[in-house]
Amino acid sequence: MKQAIYGLVLYVFLMLPPVASLAESIMTVHMHMQMPLFVIAGMLMAPYLKQRFPGFFSKWNHNGVPGILLFFIIMVYWMLPRAMDEALAYQSVEIFKFISLPFLAGVPLRDSWNKLGSIGQNVILVSFSIISALMAWLYIFSPTQLCNNYLKVEQITLGWAFLFLGLSIIIYFVQQFFVDKSQYE
Repeated sequence: MKQAIYGLVLYVFLMLPPVASLAESIMTVHMHMQMPLFVIAGMLMAPYLKQRFPGFFSKWNHNGVPGILLFFIIMVYWMLPRAMDEALAYQSVEIFKFISLPFLAGVPLRDSWNKLGSIGQNVILVSFSIISALMAWLYIFSPTQLCNNYLKVEQITLGWAFLFLGLSIIIYFVQQFFVDKSQYE
C-alpha cells in the first residue's frame, strides 16, 4: 500500500502544471525523464491495482505477453517526434500521455515482467536497444528539424541520449552472462 501511495504522489507531482511545463521545455528531459517517471509511477501503483482487480489481471495478462505488447506499443508511440509535438500542442494528447504512460505502460510492465521469464525479458531488452539505436540515428542524422517545438540542437542531444540508452541496455544485457544470479536471490 505504501508503494502505491508513493506512485500516486509521483503521478500527481508530475502532472502539476509547473512541473509538466518545466519537464516538457527541454526535449531530452521530456523524453528520458518525464515519460519514464510516469511509467515508474504506474509500476509503483501496479501491486495495489493487481490486488484490487485480481480477476482482470489473471484473465487479461495471465502469461505476460499481452501486457508487455501493450507496454511496447505505448512506449514506441511516445518515442515518435510527432507524438511529442502533439503532446505540447494539444491538451487532449497530453492528457492521453498522462494516462497511457502510467496505466497502459507502467502497470502492464510490472505485471508482465516476471511472467515472461528470462528469455522474454532478454527479447524485450534487445528490442529496446535496437529501437534506441534506430531512434538515435533518426534524431542525430535527420537533415531536418523533426519536432516543431524543439530546436535542432535539442533533437541531436536527444539522439545521443538514445544512443547512450541503447548502449546501457546492451551493457546490462551482456553483464547478465557474467553474473551468477543465485548469489543475489
